[in-house]
Amino acid sequence: MAEEKNFENQVKRFLKDQGCFIIKYWGGGQFTKSGVPDILICCKGYFIGVEVKSSKGIPSPVQISTLRKIRDAGGYGILLYPKDWDYFRHFIENMKCGNDFEKDLSLDHLDLTYQKWLKKYQLKGVLM
Repeated sequence: MAEEKNFENQVKRFLKDQGCFIIKYWGGGQFTKSGVPDILICCKGYFIGVEVKSSKGIPSPVQISTLRKIRDAGGYGILLYPKDWDYFRHFIENMKCGNDFEKDLSLDHLDLTYQKWLKKYQLKGVLM
């Protein structure tokens, strides 16, 4: 758990330095919604939800489902592991209003991890 918390703090510091508005979401309480990403971000006019994981962390089906809903609504739902830090940093640093991020290689790389888990849970019948 310490690895994930340290990585999350690194991500939050970086986002603040980039001028992004962030909200750290604490889930798991009686009155909280399950699956909401760890960090909710508004940066350069875009909504981003980031689920932070340690190098061995496993996202739950509800977390993947929520990231998919963010994407379907036009935002960026990112499952972020430490191995993807440079890609995430590049993605945020190069965001500009009106950019076509679908052609950004860093976003393509970040998408691979999310797609892996999405397919795994779809094959298990957990997600449709």
